[in-house]
Order: sequence, then structure tokens, then C-alpha cells
Amino acid sequence: MFETLTDKLEGALKRIRGEHRISEANVEESLREVRRALLDADVNFQVVKDFIDSVKSQAVGVDVLKSLSPGQQIVKILYDELVLLMGSERADLQYAKSGPTIILVAGLQGSGKTTFSAKLARHLKEKGRLPLLVAADVYRPAAIGQLKQLAASIDVPVYSGDETSPLRIVEEALEHARKNLRDTIIIDTAGRLSIDEAMMQEIADIKDRVRPTEILFVVDAMTGQDAVNTAKAFHDRLDFDGAVLTKLDGDTRGGAALSIRKVVDKPIKFVSLGEKLDALEPFHPDRMASRILGMGDIVTLAEKAQEQFDEKEAEKLEAKMRKNQFTLEDFYAQLQQIKKMGSLSSILEMIPGMGKALKGVDVDEKSFVRIEAMIMSMTPEERRKPAIINGSRRKRIAGGSGTSIQEVNRLLKQFEEMQKMMKRLTKGGARQFAKGLMQNR
Repeated sequence: MFETLTDKLEGALKRIRGEHRISEANVEESLREVRRALLDADVNFQVVKDFIDSVKSQAVGVDVLKSLSPGQQIVKILYDELVLLMGSERADLQYAKSGPTIILVAGLQGSGKTTFSAKLARHLKEKGRLPLLVAADVYRPAAIGQLKQLAASIDVPVYSGDETSPLRIVEEALEHARKNLRDTIIIDTAGRLSIDEAMMQEIADIKDRVRPTEILFVVDAMTGQDAVNTAKAFHDRLDFDGAVLTKLDGDTRGGAALSIRKVVDKPIKFVSLGEKLDALEPFHPDRMASRILGMGDIVTLAEKAQEQFDEKEAEKLEAKMRKNQFTLEDFYAQLQQIKKMGSLSSILEMIPGMGKALKGVDVDEKSFVRIEAMIMSMTPEERRKPAIINGSRRKRIAGGSGTSIQEVNRLLKQFEEMQKMMKRLTKGGARQFAKGLMQNR
């Protein structure tokens, strides 16, 4: 996420590190590179101008705090301005005071509306809501089928009706929700390849008919400035309540995230970080600013870990580690917990400094699958006592898991090193194991 922008910003700030005082000359030089990095990321030109002017006015002539270097002082100012640019505070979904909460999802075709609708349903279901998904996209082939397939995987009902009129489908869905005591209605509307009057009129009619509690505009973060232009067109017609940035799991340019709040004066409410239905996060401006500046996002990581945290199991695991009894069965269980937190690359990105420390290391998500296959091809005794795994056993494990003997050897060697690392708790051991784990192919 924002890897290119982060690298360019870090490069720009190198110029001021080592200086004893922040001056107009060294600030101007650094901010020239920051300006170029933001424009390359397709951030709105006026947004960039206002941002740079604000940073410069705060930075020039400021005495460096005793606890900070000039570089750190500029980073702090940049961080504060980025947070302000993206909205300062988390903007939560609003719920209806009486009757069902109605959430209208809008956006262009291909922006990820349908997948986001299912992700939102899952997110709200976990919070105790009773969502109903409404398939109001009658134009895109397989749109209704896609929504039903996604909804089935999270056990959420879908209303599609027999009508070809989206407005009629929505009207029937409202009645269906009331009869079936569903307290949240998520309407997946039709998109187009580009903005057209028929599309805008149709969604405006739905808005007028259902009077939604929330209108969310879904935008593909990979499209940069085009996304902001589209957002403005939708906002002028719908006056939406918040934006959703999708496809943030890649190296997005950053233009949409950094421009959309300033241009349409509406908050970003969610970010989507992959295709899996659990890959949805509420948007926190401060945490996103931290990620953009390469400072990680330890708060979100802690929240994700807490969701999977079992206190009793953690105590058992700690006791095993203290006694040096950590086995491959325990390791396998921990892998399952990590997988539930999201992709390995997204987890590593949240750890301060880890992205830079592992730069150039191929984060192979499939290595999880191969490691799991090797462990599950072992007998219970082999998982508890890896030392008994001799040559013939390694050959059997490789054959049973569809891997090579070399991969089995590598896993056992890495596990042995990890046990030593836990015992010694040496600095840098975690990085070495992480590198080995991700290169286990």
C-alpha cells in the first residue's frame, strides 16, 4: 500500500536529516521533493499546493525540539498535516434511530461495489446487526449471482426479486426486510463504465424513494485523480455521506486517499485490502498517515491480533515457550491465527520498520500453504518431536505434501532456529526467521 509514495517521501526527507536546525533553505529543498512525490502519486494539484504551503508555514524557522532531530520534526509536521488532510478523526457509520438502517452503495462498474457490499454485511453481522443484501444491479451479467455467492459464504440473505426495475426491487426489499426483522439493508446498485445521465437518474430515484441512512461511494484507489473526479460527480448528484477506497492491497498511487476528503469534503469510511471478505478496515486518518510515512500501523495490528486472541491458549503457549516445549503442532496453530488476521504482506506492513527491513524479500503467501501441507503430512509424534524425523520420514512427508525433501529440510531447520531464537531472544532473530519463512519455496 502506497509503497512508491512512501519510498519517495523517505527519499525527500533524507536531505534534511543531520541538520542542526530547520531553515528555509533545507525545508524548501525537501518540500520540493515532497511536492514531486505527491504529484507523481496523482494527488490533486490544488490539494498538493495547499498541503505544501501549510507544511512550509509551520516548518520554516521552527526550533527543533530537544527530543527530535530536524528530520523527525518535519516528519511530525507532515504526519499532522496528512491526518488533517484525510479527515482528522474516524467517521463511523450512522444508524437509523427507528426502523431499518438503509445503506446505499454507489460507484462505477469495476470499482468493487458488489464485493464491498458483502464485506460490509460481514462486518456488520460481526457487530450483531442483521443485514439484508439487495441485488439492484440488473444490468451487469452475473452481478446478482456474484452477490448471492458471496452472501452464501457469510450466511447473509440476499433479496433480488423477479423484477427488472431496480427501483421496484428496492421497494420490495424494504418490505421483505421489515417482515423478516432485518435491521440493516445494504443496496448494491448498478454501475457503468463511465458516468451517464441514465445511471445518475436511476440512483437518484432510488435515493429519493428509500431515503437511505448512509450513501457510500465506492472508488477504486488504483485510479488516482480520475477517482476524485468521479467522486465529485457522484457527490454533486447524490450528496453521499462517505467514500470507500478499494484495492488498497497493491501499491496504489495514493491520489484518491489524499485528495478525496479535501475535494468533496466527505470522509473516507472504509478501506478494502483484498478479495477476501474479511479484508475490510474502518478508515483511520492517523493510522493511514502513519503507513504512508513508513511508520507502520501497530494499533490496527494489535486490534487484528486481539480479535483472534485466546487468553487461555496464550498462557499455555507462553508456558511451553518458557519450558522450551514449543512444537510444530503449536507452530501450526499459530499459523492459523496469523492467517485469520489477513495476508502476510499486509501484516508485515503494519509493523514499524518491518517493511523496510524486509525490502527485497519475496513475501510468498503460498508458502503458508506448503508449510501447512508439510506439517499435516507428519504424524502426531513427528509434530511433537521433530528430532525423530529421519531421511525416510522426510521423503514420506515430502511425498504426502506435494513438496520436495529440500523444502522439508528447510522447514525443520527454520523451526529449529526459531526454537533457539525463542530461547535466546536475540535481537534480529525474528527478522531472520521471517526471511527464511517467506523464502521457503
